[in-house]
Amino acid sequence: MGIDYGRGQTNIDHKTKIRYGVISMHDVFQAWCDESELYYPCDSCDVPEEEREFGCDMCEPSSFYYEDDEYYAESCLDSDIMIIKSPFYTRGNFCSPCVPGAIDLNSTGMDGDDIAYCFGHDWFEDGKAPYRVFKVFDDSEVFPE
Repeated sequence: MGIDYGRGQTNIDHKTKIRYGVISMHDVFQAWCDESELYYPCDSCDVPEEEREFGCDMCEPSSFYYEDDEYYAESCLDSDIMIIKSPFYTRGNFCSPCVPGAIDLNSTGMDGDDIAYCFGHDWFEDGKAPYRVFKVFDDSEVFPE
């Protein structure tokens, strides 16, 4: 369901063919606040990259992000998170033209035709994602504990 405004070219991992998932920050608010970091886009300044952890005089943070060995996610729009890498995926429907080609993870209860990276159950306050969760590695379903 929905329209792929990205025409199969945007907001998709071209290697795995898994689309990026977009979820409201409010759904994982506490985990996102605890784990995410400010992103400073200091590409145009002279401060060496290893010294940019807290930005520099010429830069303001532009967004938040989270990265570890399994996940990469960053804030987008005003209050959403785009999941760009994850050990998990789910099925869903395309987002509006605001995030072309991505899958809306807030369309709960809908199993769309396309798959997207998603957060695992442990990211949610009650320990259960509002969508079905599958492992990228072997396509097995993951159930809440």
